[in-house]
Amino acid sequence: MVALGGGHGLSASLQALRRVTDSLTAIVGVADDGGSSGRLRAEFGVLPPGDLRMALAALCGDDSWGRTWERVIQHRFGGEGQLAGHSMGNLLITALWEETGDAVAGLDWVAALLEANGRVLPCSSVPLTVVAEVLGHDPDRPDEVSVVTGQVEVATTPGDVLHISLDPAEPRACPEAITAVLEADAIVLGPGSWYTSVIPHLVIPELARAIADSPARRVVVLNLNPQVGETTGFAAHTYLDVLYNYLPDLRVDTVIGDRRHVEDLRALKRSCADLGAELFLMDIARTGPGTAGMHDPQRLAVAFDTVLA
Repeated sequence: MVALGGGHGLSASLQALRRVTDSLTAIVGVADDGGSSGRLRAEFGVLPPGDLRMALAALCGDDSWGRTWERVIQHRFGGEGQLAGHSMGNLLITALWEETGDAVAGLDWVAALLEANGRVLPCSSVPLTVVAEVLGHDPDRPDEVSVVTGQVEVATTPGDVLHISLDPAEPRACPEAITAVLEADAIVLGPGSWYTSVIPHLVIPELARAIADSPARRVVVLNLNPQVGETTGFAAHTYLDVLYNYLPDLRVDTVIGDRRHVEDLRALKRSCADLGAELFLMDIARTGPGTAGMHDPQRLAVAFDTVLA
């Protein structure tokens, strides 16, 4: 199975999928330009390691070794010195990249150290920058379309994202990622930040073509709530409409949504039909204080097991 995305959304999918398969590959976005990842990207010219680190952490085992290493690579340094704000895992990945001189080999070494239950690959061989056309990015000019650059800026825009592209345009996909997609039995898109973590995979021509052409079953997991900023005002069906707009020949077999987070069921069914998908509404959200908008990995695992059986 192959899961594409980035950040917390991809992490939830991976934590679920590793419960239902022993052959799992994560293909991760490389457009992050904020925090520790942004600093390492600017200083060393490397791929931003943060989302790759989160994917590796999600694949750590449930034994004492896995739980320990998950905490270690997620550890973030405090204080006010040069290491302040850096994640230990980001530094480890960058170090292995320098040692091996190869992004994929470095990630494979980290995965071996962690005894990760799967492989983590970048979507592209080069760092990417998200470029968006945004209506109303400047609140004082709500009818003006602005060009907004960078994942952090796009993710937090107060305006409406109309379209995204990547810089460099038509970047080269990671060859190992293409192979994984073409050989997959199932491909999972989402959940996650739609314009900055999910859609960029469809703006890399080689990768988009591989996703569309793969004989795999294609599964889309819907977000629970709109993300303040880039997807403010989205309904459940809007995520599918955006996918269709970027890759009209994409055919999806299954859409998984949470039954308590669907505002307009008729519109959602119509959007599923546009992609050729069957809709499964299940209980996949976490419950309890402080968990709003978060997928429950165990419930999501049950959902994957149900639709991929």
